[in-house]
Amino acid sequence: MKAEELDEIFDRGDDISPHLDLSTLRRPILEQKRVNVDLPIWMIQNLDRQAGLIGVTRQSIIKVWLSERIREEQAGQAATAGASRPTT
Repeated sequence: MKAEELDEIFDRGDDISPHLDLSTLRRPILEQKRVNVDLPIWMIQNLDRQAGLIGVTRQSIIKVWLSERIREEQAGQAATAGASRPTT
């Protein structure tokens, strides 16, 4: 099928999924890579306690907390970069 035909189907609001090969679908930014991190026992115990309180796994809480911290750091860096720019 040509791209123009697919565009027409989409523009009509029809379902284009039967025309897509989803077996090769990739989401590069969401691909996973396994890492090993050695943590002290007290930290693991606290992670497990916090994870249990909200009903998620240790891995999930680590991912959420790391994601939040990365966003905070990026926001701080962006703010710092904006503040250091000279105003005209």
